[in-house]
Amino acid sequence: MAQQDFQKPLTGGETTASNLSRALIATSVEHKPLPGFDMDRDDPRYYRLQQEIDCDLVYPGILIGDAATAKNKSYLKRIGVTHVLNAAEGTRFGFVPTNKEYYRDVNMTYLGLPLADLPSVDISKYFYTAAAFIDDAMKSGGKVFVHCMVGVSRSATCVIAYLMIKRHLLAEEAIRLIRKSRSIHPNEGFLYQLARLDNQLRRHRL
Repeated sequence: MAQQDFQKPLTGGETTASNLSRALIATSVEHKPLPGFDMDRDDPRYYRLQQEIDCDLVYPGILIGDAATAKNKSYLKRIGVTHVLNAAEGTRFGFVPTNKEYYRDVNMTYLGLPLADLPSVDISKYFYTAAAFIDDAMKSGGKVFVHCMVGVSRSATCVIAYLMIKRHLLAEEAIRLIRKSRSIHPNEGFLYQLARLDNQLRRHRL
């Protein structure tokens, strides 16, 4: 692409992190049942099982959740997960120590990204890697579980990038879509990088 293409003015102006932050705040989370559970079933043990799960279907075939749910392989298998994207792979505090071997016995395809949830971290270098992994899962008719430690920043950012790159949603549209199903909160640095990606993609489509 010619250098001048990156200087083309954008209709409505440049997307900023502030735009995306406002979209997050303005979008309410709609209460939805946990994937794989019958909300009408009256059973104390069944109810306790639900308390151990933090997982939401945010787009057809894509779930976002936390570390504890990511380690619950029987649950993931039961709801049909075929692919797992760990956006916080590592052994340090704030990371999730899983890998390909962890999911080998349940035959799930795995991708690990060693990302810390800090505004200074360059998550953008993994945008296209994450998007391609999720897209491969979708094209194969699979279901992908995307997680980090809590399931609100690193994982959400990866799914937003996928929706922008592969589904051609604007950043604000992607954020609103996911936020309706899960209370996500990408950190300020990640929002800045998503805004930059949005401007790049918008210029590419001019």
